[in-house]
Amino acid sequence: QVQLVESGGGSVQAGGSLRPSCSGSGSSYRTDTMAWFRQAPGKEREGVAAIDSDGITKELDSVKGRFTISKDSKNTLYLQMNDLKPEDTAMYYCATTSEWVNWLRMLRASMYTSWGQGTQVTVSS
Repeated sequence: QVQLVESGGGSVQAGGSLRPSCSGSGSSYRTDTMAWFRQAPGKEREGVAAIDSDGITKELDSVKGRFTISKDSKNTLYLQMNDLKPEDTAMYYCATTSEWVNWLRMLRASMYTSWGQGTQVTVSS
């Protein structure tokens, strides 16, 4: 069983920065592709950014140039979020899969098998 734990969310003003992280554990913890998703109240969950085992990334158009996904040697996942906007307000979730994911599908929630509980990001204007 895989456990994913996010941390590093918070409340900031527009233009500010946050860097949530996600660490995983468990005997079945394997990662090939890892991703961040978000869900705002009343909206569907959407993929924000993903990274595969080769370091190939994919980002949602609305966050390109502002958000950067990365991971370290321990497969701790990060999301550097700069120039935050009120519309970035959401619960942010990390997700992983031990399977390779085609780049075109990296932001699809159905591609991922393990999910964290989420960390709240609130951006005020």
